[in-house]
Order: sequence, then structure tokens, then C-alpha cells
Amino acid sequence: MISRVTYAVVSAALLLGFLVIVATGVQLMSTGDRLAVGIGICAEVLVLLGVWFLWKTYRFGRRSGALARELEAEGALPVDELARSAGGRIDRDSADAVFARRQAETEAAPEDWRAWFRLAVAYADARDTPRARKAMQHAIKLHDARA
Repeated sequence: MISRVTYAVVSAALLLGFLVIVATGVQLMSTGDRLAVGIGICAEVLVLLGVWFLWKTYRFGRRSGALARELEAEGALPVDELARSAGGRIDRDSADAVFARRQAETEAAPEDWRAWFRLAVAYADARDTPRARKAMQHAIKLHDARA
């Protein structure tokens, strides 16, 4: 819940910033000065890229959340079985052991989106965010192809 609120607040602030940049870009383009027009156009393009990135991130979060809810309804969400330090940090050896098991499950069933979802969680637990994201994207792709 806190992450949703944080995402909403940061997104709203980012969209407000985008509006300011768009207004500034329009003002620059209306001056008629070639350099100002060029900077204004660049500002508008950057805003478009920012909006696209924000949309992709939002969509990824919604779709991965939908998969988590589906797994939860099936009673198949991965269980947190990781050993932790007194401070709450995940033990690296424990994360590696769970990851090896999840990777073997995924290799045994490469077309199962559930296995890819659990592998993405294992990657995230091992602090490998880029691979976690790719594994989750693959799980989403497999889930959507099934539906």
C-alpha cells in the first residue's frame, strides 16, 4: 500500500514537472529565435519520452500485480523461506539456494508463467533487479499468450 501511495505522489509530481516543461517549451518556441525553438522542441520530446516511460512503468506494475493476485487466489505465491540477519537483510547463501531451485523449476517448465514469476521474485531477492524485471516481463508475456 505504501509503495502505491509513493508511486502516486512521485508520478503526480513528475506530471506536474512535465506540465511546467511543456509550458516553458511552448514559450521558447513562440519566441521565433532558432536556438530557443530548438531547445523548446527538445523539451517537448523529452516530456514525451518521460510520459512514455511513466506509462510503461505503471503498466508493468499493474500487470505484475495482476499476476500476483492470480497466484494468491490459487494459493501458489512463493513463500518467503529466506534466512535473514538480525537486521532483516536476506542471507546471500539462502537467496542463492532458493534461486537455484527456482531456476531449475523454470528450466523444467519454460512455458509456465508461474515458474517465471517465482524466478523473478528470486532474482529480486538476490538483488538482481534487471534480471528480475526481464523474468517478470517474460511471465507477463507467457500469461497474456495463454489468455
